[in-house]
Amino acid sequence: MVAAAAAGLALAAAGVALLRDEPSEELLPDLDQAVPSAVSVVRAGRSYRLTFLSAVENNGPGPLLVEGRRTSAAVPSMTVQQLIRSTDGSTRAVTVRAEMRYVQAETHAHWHILDFERYELRTADGAELVGSDVKTGFCLGDRYDASVKVRAENEPEQAVWTEECGRGAPDLLYVAEGISPGYGDDYVPGLEGQYVDVTNAPAGRYLLVHRVNEGRALRESAYDNNAASVLLRIRRPAHGPPTATILAGCPDSDRCEG
Repeated sequence: MVAAAAAGLALAAAGVALLRDEPSEELLPDLDQAVPSAVSVVRAGRSYRLTFLSAVENNGPGPLLVEGRRTSAAVPSMTVQQLIRSTDGSTRAVTVRAEMRYVQAETHAHWHILDFERYELRTADGAELVGSDVKTGFCLGDRYDASVKVRAENEPEQAVWTEECGRGAPDLLYVAEGISPGYGDDYVPGLEGQYVDVTNAPAGRYLLVHRVNEGRALRESAYDNNAASVLLRIRRPAHGPPTATILAGCPDSDRCEG
């Protein structure tokens, strides 16, 4: 019995050693672009704008963590690094092709990471570009729980990124932003730049495409869910403003038929 117990302890110790010798793996985010929603046409002076809600969720085992730095307040933009965590508890920084800028708008003034998302209105077959967004950038954060019924891998019990990206502080030399696993970041139609101009778009069917991390500057575990789209119809009645109606929604695709 003593020999058996000793053998068992030896096997357990060997198992622990094997676990310790396992190579560390990176815990990368997986940015999932949500299907555009809350689509409508609003008037802005003499123009008409197609507005919409946009959202991005992190379905990966690791957080999206980005930090911006600059050497002086005289430098207008910050360089960006992505912080990547690993299963051994370590974190490494990777410089990415992105920048942060302080943006002052009517409803907010804080540091944005530029080109995190892009919006396009195309012909129904996707072949021709009709219009694109004018949004300047995004303040990343844990704005909502992506699924209140199911906890994602490594999802924190509470939202972590709840700050507002250096709001009212244009002289900062350092800013950190992020989206935790299991959380999403959404942008409502009323925000500045959250539209595509359709003043001269004739009546017909169109494809509205939302893309996150389009140039793959940020490292992810997968990129096949970085685009989502809706097929919509714009009507231009003889009397009254144009209207937009969603005909079909297509997750994980920049093409949509219906």
